[in-house]
Amino acid sequence: MEVQSGKERRALVVGLGISGIAAALRLRQIGWTPVVVERAPARRTGGYFIALFGGGRHPAQRLGILDKLSNRTPPGTVQYEFDRAGSRRRGALSYADLPGTPWMTVRGDVEEAAFVALPDDVEIRYSTVPTRIEQDAHGVDVTLTDTTDDTSVTERFDLVVGADGLRSTVRSLVFGPHEKYLHRMNYMAVAYKLPGPLSELHPDDGATLFEPNRSLWVFPFNGGLQTVLLNYHTDDVDAEFSETPARRVRAAFGPEPTGRLLGEVLDALDTADDLLFDSVEQARMDTWYRGRVVLVGDSAWCVSLYAGMGVSMGITGADLLGTMLDRNPTDVRHALSAWEQTLRPHVDVFQQNGLDQRVFFVPANSKELAIRKALNVGMRAPGISPLLKRMVTGNKAGLLKDRDLSLV
Repeated sequence: MEVQSGKERRALVVGLGISGIAAALRLRQIGWTPVVVERAPARRTGGYFIALFGGGRHPAQRLGILDKLSNRTPPGTVQYEFDRAGSRRRGALSYADLPGTPWMTVRGDVEEAAFVALPDDVEIRYSTVPTRIEQDAHGVDVTLTDTTDDTSVTERFDLVVGADGLRSTVRSLVFGPHEKYLHRMNYMAVAYKLPGPLSELHPDDGATLFEPNRSLWVFPFNGGLQTVLLNYHTDDVDAEFSETPARRVRAAFGPEPTGRLLGEVLDALDTADDLLFDSVEQARMDTWYRGRVVLVGDSAWCVSLYAGMGVSMGITGADLLGTMLDRNPTDVRHALSAWEQTLRPHVDVFQQNGLDQRVFFVPANSKELAIRKALNVGMRAPGISPLLKRMVTGNKAGLLKDRDLSLV
């Protein structure tokens, strides 16, 4: 696994999402030559809400991303909890109340900031996917296929970084089929941007609606439209993809009358652009690298949106990968081993947090709804609030969300 010092070191980065761009940025910083391939014909824009926690902001600053971002929670925002009849009360627990001082923004903001920071000399190939990956002790041969004309070329790289999401092509080619690594939580997540204000909610305010095994979140953003997150339980994930998202979501939130707030949200789903409609799953792997192929972000360790650390850990993992390669410039194997040993204990905590924190997003039964109500009451009592938060979020996870792993 030795790498000759002084020679050009080429890395293939698969995926032009946040983790992929961050990996290319960091590799370029340490003197590597990254080549980025992306399945889509163009870089995506827009997107649903994300949270950037303190631990993710440290590497974002080093990569030149953070200066182009800000916390987009409107000043003076109020969080309301609704029921279908339209009653509401102040003081509801919001996402921003989670440990780790999250910045609320949208995925497109982070991707744009990362893309702008990427040097112009980094090669990006759209409509391109890897279709074969073979490696030896000295490099990786990758066959890349252009999906527009089905032509292929085989090139050699010193490293391949799979940053291509939960259903990673790199992972399936090198590590095995998705079914071996993906663990379903039996919930669906639906996220999209509203076309305009809701009649019962100020554009700068947020809202939640909780019922057993289904929930609605509305997130406000300074200078932009609100976004929606719908969650619901399913016993058959595959069946959820057998009809249009609008039909499946309406069935999941029926048959009761919707009321005004939920009704307007569901009406907006019918014409929503850039819709996320997907099952909530975690990727669990014994190792995130094999030889000179390494997975980063959701392709390696998807903690689920209920942990809230997807973007933060994607940036952190990419940044730390470059750091370890820089510290071990002649030994890729040792660099990847040190990278995983440093990162894995934190990911393990966040994956468990993703399971535990599901109750915060979508309580499953009357007992969990009671816990959720207790959290809202506790928000008004400073001495009780931290204890109640730990019931859902976990103290250890809250502490780790602010940690800068480059200092480890």
